[in-house]
Amino acid sequence: MAVAFSAGIGAFFLQQRLPSGLLVLGTCALLTLAALRWRWPRLPALVVIGFGHAYWASSPLLGQPFPDSLLRQDILVEGRIAGLPDQTPERARWLFDIDQASHQGQPPQLSKRVRLSWYQGAPELQAGERWRLVVRLKPPHGFVNPAGFDYERWLFQQGIGATGYVRDSERNQRLETAPGGYWLNRLRQQIRAQILSVLGETRASALVRALVLGDREGLGPADWQVLTRTGTNHLLAISGLHIGLIAAAVYFLGRWLWARLGSLALWLAAPRAGAVAALLAAFGYSALAGFAISTQRALVMLAVVLVALLAGRQPRPLSGISLALLAVLLVDPLAVLSYGFWLSFGAVGALLYALGGRLGQPGMIASWTRAQWAVALGLLPLLLLLFGRASLIAPPVNLLAVPLFSVLLPAILLASLISLASGWSGPLLLVGAILEQGFQWLTMLAELPWATLGLGERALWVWAAAFAGVALLLAPRGLPGRWLGLIYLLPLLLVRPLPPAAGTAAVTLLDVGQGLAVVVRSARHTLVYDLGPSFPSGFNTGSAVVAPNLRALGIGRLDLLVISHADRDHAGGLTGLLDEVAVARLLSGEPNELALKTTAGVIAQPCQAGQRWHWDGVDFAMLHPRAPDAHAKLEGNDSSCVLKITTSGGSLLLTGDVGKDIETELAMRHGDALRADVLVAGHHGSATSSSRAFLEQVDPRWVLYSAGFANRYGFPAQEVVARIDGLGIPTLNTATTGAIALLLPAEPSRLALDAPVLSRQKRNRLWRHHPAPR
Repeated sequence: MAVAFSAGIGAFFLQQRLPSGLLVLGTCALLTLAALRWRWPRLPALVVIGFGHAYWASSPLLGQPFPDSLLRQDILVEGRIAGLPDQTPERARWLFDIDQASHQGQPPQLSKRVRLSWYQGAPELQAGERWRLVVRLKPPHGFVNPAGFDYERWLFQQGIGATGYVRDSERNQRLETAPGGYWLNRLRQQIRAQILSVLGETRASALVRALVLGDREGLGPADWQVLTRTGTNHLLAISGLHIGLIAAAVYFLGRWLWARLGSLALWLAAPRAGAVAALLAAFGYSALAGFAISTQRALVMLAVVLVALLAGRQPRPLSGISLALLAVLLVDPLAVLSYGFWLSFGAVGALLYALGGRLGQPGMIASWTRAQWAVALGLLPLLLLLFGRASLIAPPVNLLAVPLFSVLLPAILLASLISLASGWSGPLLLVGAILEQGFQWLTMLAELPWATLGLGERALWVWAAAFAGVALLLAPRGLPGRWLGLIYLLPLLLVRPLPPAAGTAAVTLLDVGQGLAVVVRSARHTLVYDLGPSFPSGFNTGSAVVAPNLRALGIGRLDLLVISHADRDHAGGLTGLLDEVAVARLLSGEPNELALKTTAGVIAQPCQAGQRWHWDGVDFAMLHPRAPDAHAKLEGNDSSCVLKITTSGGSLLLTGDVGKDIETELAMRHGDALRADVLVAGHHGSATSSSRAFLEQVDPRWVLYSAGFANRYGFPAQEVVARIDGLGIPTLNTATTGAIALLLPAEPSRLALDAPVLSRQKRNRLWRHHPAPR
């Protein structure tokens, strides 16, 4: 029943468009009636009921998309601050529940929950406050690439129907300071303020806030890199482990105390009293974490076990996990979209499969070691499938870290509550120091070069073989042929993504928002041109977009990295990429400006016209800038490296951000040699580039824009769009298509260039935003 119901929910989220509600409702009713009245098989009915349950939970968001007519329009909204505001000197960001909205005197149709940012001088915000704000909103839109994090899926799972920012306006007004129905979040914010007052803006403070409140905003990308490489990131995400530890501690303590209360133990058995106390403690800890989706899932799973104990039932392990699965998906069918859902049930399933029903009782240390082995091996294919990499040092690290953490977590919670209630900060300072020291040890381990295993994309049969191999290795010792599991795992390591054929070049214009990043692969070499932007928060597309896509292709080393110039929307991802991928050589139009950004011994060299090289039947030619003595004053956009890539069947021209003057110079200097089949529009389609004379000289069959959706610059500019359309040249824009992949063939052929692969189409799902082409 659990599998059938779950399969129905999963089938719904595999759809590419929202089905008819009447059709779903009618099918559910018909099959349910048939199963109950005519005793037809019930499992098909449960599949359809699961499908309908997911439809009912998703339709409020999917059935009311953000209207495109409201893009770049001021909207007056009233509502309350939900969740904990994440506030820094540069900006504030929070969830906002809209009660009413107005646009030009009319109430627009908006989703209830939106995610807002307030830049430059945002006032101090409190959870639950009621505000009137002038905002600009846009649909839930994120980067869509062949690999990497799906931000649109995350927004959909969180129930967020739009994102946007607060405009500078006199109409912005705090209407009410009372928390209303958001008193819990106000309490959580008070606890956060107390932790910050004691520990300050330190990493120890960020760790304590993550463990007590589920507030992980204080942890930067570098911190998560350490946790990921050591396989300990699960310790910072409040989920089943945390809820289970607190519940177990309270259960044994409550049972021990209750057994010593004499007559009360006659009224209610001590184990049941302990179960009640454990359930209340788990509920309280989940409340502290804001009832995040992961804590809801863990709380429901724990409740199934404890309620069974209270009812005097002893469910079989398989029945218990099945009941938990049903309960979790009844409460939140969108949980199947969370990686944490799969990892939670995967870990429990691996433990039950590897350790359940075994004869003999090994000692505590042996049991704990086996459990860590079972979880590490059982989740290895799943981690590689979901994230493209897994920690190799996770088993020994967690073998020590989890027991220490199980002792430390209750102490952290108690120290935080003592500090809030009495103002005594000694215990909180102590646990903060312990956490900081522990993180330093993890940092040293994370620096080991073999700490993680990264794999590219694999065929479906490879993953099937890997899961079968793990199942064999974790099977009981008496099963013959367990060693064959190692052979089943070999394809995971040996089968690699196929490179382009000799003489061809595979080009991917990545979706990095308002920036530029291009990956070019020949048969045995890889070049990346620009790395997209970085932001003050620490987020950068070098580590968040470019590196995951390289990992998916099985590329751990770049033969050449070209940073056209040092502007943040082109070079912002440099540090992030260098932390993840080795680079043999780096060229830039502004090498001196990149000197402070380069690490790992990579020194930027100048790109110059006349540089040429040949890889695997593909020609590369640098066309600009000329030697430094000829153009010593070139800087900024006009210093961009201009690169042409040519195969026997096609060519690509990358011009960075050069302006019309440089375009004119290029046309005069290179003439017909400037012609290219594909042109990436200069400066993201700005009116300062893409002159008519230049376009006529290049004579492209495609023009590609790399721009951010609804960006504040209005790129690509209307006059550029009209100019290119007037020349009859088809265009594509990463803002509306996601990443664009095409092949420069080894032989003249229109087919390869006429059929670019668009990531928004290829990775289409119910939650995918499909903006109108521009």
